[in-house]
Amino acid sequence: MLSFKVTTVGASAGFILTKEAMARLKVKKGDTVYLTEAPGGGYRLTPYSPEFERQMALAEEIMHEDRDVLRALAK
Repeated sequence: MLSFKVTTVGASAGFILTKEAMARLKVKKGDTVYLTEAPGGGYRLTPYSPEFERQMALAEEIMHEDRDVLRALAK
């Protein structure tokens, strides 16, 4: 488990990711990370956009429902 101390960053608060944490998250300086609620009342820090994940789930649903149409269009 990694731990971080909340510190002052300008007029806001933040925390510094160590090299190990950045490697585990597979992020680099300038990337965006998302804090989302996890089941059970916890939180999850992830480099993956929840909105993009939602859009991909919708796209997969549409591709599954309309696979015959998409197959015909691919010919």
